[in-house]
Formats: sequence, C-alpha cells, structure tokens
Amino acid sequence: MTARSIRVVRRPEQLLADDRRVILRYLDFVHPPRIRSIVRRVLRISERDVPGELAKITRRFATRHRDLAATFRDNGMEALRHVRQTDAITEARTLLLGAYFTMEYSIEAAALFNPSMVPHPDQGGLAAGSVRFLMSLRATGEGHVSSIVFRRGVIDNAGRFAFDPPPRFAYTARPVPDRTLAKEPFLRKLRDHGLSDKPVLKVLAELPDPFTASQLKDVLRSVRRTGRVGAGLKRLSQTMLWMASANYELSFPADCLPSETVIFPATPHEARGMEDVRMVRFEDDDGRVRYYGTYTAFDGFQVCPMLLQTSDFGTFHVSTLSGRYARNKGMALFPRKIDGHYVMLSRHDGENLHLLCSRDLHIWNTSTKLQAPRERWELVQVGNCGSPLETEAGWLVLTHGVGPLRQYCIGAVLLDLRDPARVLGRLRRPLLVPTAAEREGYVPNVVYSCGSMIHRGRLIIPYAMSDSRTAFATVLLRTLVNRLLHAGP
Repeated sequence: MTARSIRVVRRPEQLLADDRRVILRYLDFVHPPRIRSIVRRVLRISERDVPGELAKITRRFATRHRDLAATFRDNGMEALRHVRQTDAITEARTLLLGAYFTMEYSIEAAALFNPSMVPHPDQGGLAAGSVRFLMSLRATGEGHVSSIVFRRGVIDNAGRFAFDPPPRFAYTARPVPDRTLAKEPFLRKLRDHGLSDKPVLKVLAELPDPFTASQLKDVLRSVRRTGRVGAGLKRLSQTMLWMASANYELSFPADCLPSETVIFPATPHEARGMEDVRMVRFEDDDGRVRYYGTYTAFDGFQVCPMLLQTSDFGTFHVSTLSGRYARNKGMALFPRKIDGHYVMLSRHDGENLHLLCSRDLHIWNTSTKLQAPRERWELVQVGNCGSPLETEAGWLVLTHGVGPLRQYCIGAVLLDLRDPARVLGRLRRPLLVPTAAEREGYVPNVVYSCGSMIHRGRLIIPYAMSDSRTAFATVLLRTLVNRLLHAGP
C-alpha cells in the first residue's frame, strides 16, 4: 500500500528519548500558606549550617546544570515574595531557600518525536557535497508537558547521517523581563480578539510607544481606580495582559549550543505544552534569512497557534498568530513570499488542507481549500507534514492522512510555484505507512513529520514513530515529483 514506483529507504539512524537530559524548574506549591510554611522551616536552619548545606547540594547537582546558583537565586527570591521582612536574609540563605523551591525536570523522559529539519545557518568547514542541518523535535516529559529541543548533524555526499555528540547540558531561558511592545501590531491583535477600539485606544494613549508589560499594568490599575474606561474593563484588562505575556522574547547565553537549548512553556496559555514545531528557513525579498517555527500552545483546555522567530538560535521572539483562520493545529509557513504575500498551510477546520495568504505575518484572514480527504487511508482528516519545499516543478508538500483505527500515513502533493492554490498532483497511495516495528508506541499506528529537507536530489524525511521516537527515510526527489505529475490533481 505504498506509492507505486517510489522507493522509500528507511535509514538505520534513530533518535531516542534520553531521560538524563534535565532542566531546572521552579517548584511551585501554588498555595501561599504552604509556601510560607516551607520558607519558615528553611529560615530556622542555623546561620552557621547554611554554607555547608548549600555546598553539599551544589556538589551533588552542579555538574548537571549550566548555572545552578543563578536558578537558586531566582527561585529563592520568588519564594520570598510571599513573606515579609526579608531584608536580613543573607545571599547564601537565599540560595539555599531557592534549592528547596527548585526541581529537576526530565524533558525527554516520555518521548522525543515530531521532528522538522532545516539547513543550519553555519555551513562552514564541511566536506564537498555535505550539508549541516538543524532539527527541532517535540520533547515530552512528566505530566506530558511538551517542549522544543534541537539536534545538529551533517549529511554527507553519499547521504550518510552523523549527529553531534549529545550536549553536556540542557538549558532553558526565562522570558526577557519587560520586553517592549509596539502599539500598532498590539492594537491589530486586540482587534482580532474582538475588543472595540475606543476603550483600547484610551489605554494605549496613556502608554509610550513602545511600552512594557509593567507599564501596561500600571496604566490599567490607574484606569480601574478612576473609572475612565467604563463597562467591560475586566475583559479588557485580562485580554491586554494576556496578549502582553503571550508575546515574549527568550535570550540564551552566547556559548549555549542549539543542541543545549530547550524552549520550555513560559506562559499560562502554553503551560501544558509547546507542540509540533514546523521550522522553515525563510528568505525575505531583500535576501535576509530568518528561521520561523509555527507551533501549537496548549493550556490544558484550548490550543493557540504561535510563531517562533530567530536568526541565530540564540535569541527567539515568540508571537501569537491571529485572524479568522489562525485556528486549530498544523500551520506551516512557505519559505518565501509569493506575489508580495506571506503564504501558510493550515488545517483550521480540523479536516482539510487549506492555503492562507496575508500581507501581515501575524494575522490570517484569507483561506482557500487545497485538499479534502478522498482516499481510503485519509478519510478522517488530511493536513501537512511541514513547510513546502521549493522544486523546479512546484512546491512539494508532504501531507498526513488519518484512516481506519486512527492510523497516520504520510502522502504528498505538488503545488504550482506561482499559484500555490493550484494542485498539480497528489499521491493516491501513501508514501510512508507504519511498519510493524513503527506502529508500537505512546500513540500507536502513527508516522508523522513536521518538516523535511532536500539534499543532492534526495528528499530527507525525519519522522516520528507512534509519538515515541524519531527515524529517517529518503526518497529520490525526481522519482517522487514525476509520480506526482503523472498522477495529476
């Protein structure tokens, strides 16, 4: 039941979850009375014993983390917010207190899956015909919380894979405090969430441009005291503060390798996971290259489409996506503009593959249906398996189809280069079907990818096996494109 005349080569390499990769998190006991109770018990430790206790903890855990003391300091200060009279507390005791409010979290303890692959920004020092790649993956740990991790490697002239050695540390960054927000894009996002201009403009008029979240909180408190906005202030405040927190920036140390980098949920709307990043190397009209990743934020109840942006994999800008069709899961950006528009793949109705166009990267209000479920292996739903790949014949899009017993297979369609709403060809049979060895896992009977890459005439497909681990397959690009053109739309 695979596509006729297309030879798919499954590679021997696999990426498996590694439960030794741990990050530090604030151990939040939620209820202030319990927090204060723990703080009081730690404060009773004699001052003479504090340095020894702290040294003992540091010796045990320092080799597992990049900057243990900084985390202890931040977490100790967070715990002390719940108590009074903290002036006399020493630096060492603050660090010791922080140790009691810190936990290790194994980011990959449950699974490492749903990969996407892009050319690495640094292609120096390689043998002829080789390419360095960077892969994003969905790491899942305790409580099924998903984060974004990266792996780096090289594909040589013969198509052999070599991965960088596992990094010593896993490191996560907190949002840059008080990142500035520009008024105009902030206003557009608020309009998309149904807020009327008049009260929003009243609040924005009292803010500088750009402004910070702290300044917004101060203005909203002032507005609440004076009653200058009137009815609907509660919803207005909640939405504006949510929007301010949901659009943030992460900055990692200059010597932090991408393979060490962990992008972990940082705001309430993504508290239960950052899912299925679809990375794309995007070249703008002026030749500037950036990397975008569309992903799904999940708070335990609803999903929110998000956009990750970076040029160096050291600083990341995280933004909400808005508009009538920025809904559901599985948005994937084209690698360049077409006719002055950003173009996106979407499955906003949960069943069909759609094409979205917009002049604003963050707001999506125009949609065209590309593909509906038609073949027996995809009758439940169809969607994309990552951003389109540009070929001479057209835009190559890998798709996923869901069939009986919720089996996920990978297919393909070919879109016109100038008019991607025009389908040139689609596979009638799936390209990749779960084998007996691939169908066992956390979610059985699934092969799934979030983004592939072309290298020396081969399509390189990283794919997840049943939401547990990651494998690789290759296909001759010319064979696949010819099959698509022969099959037709």
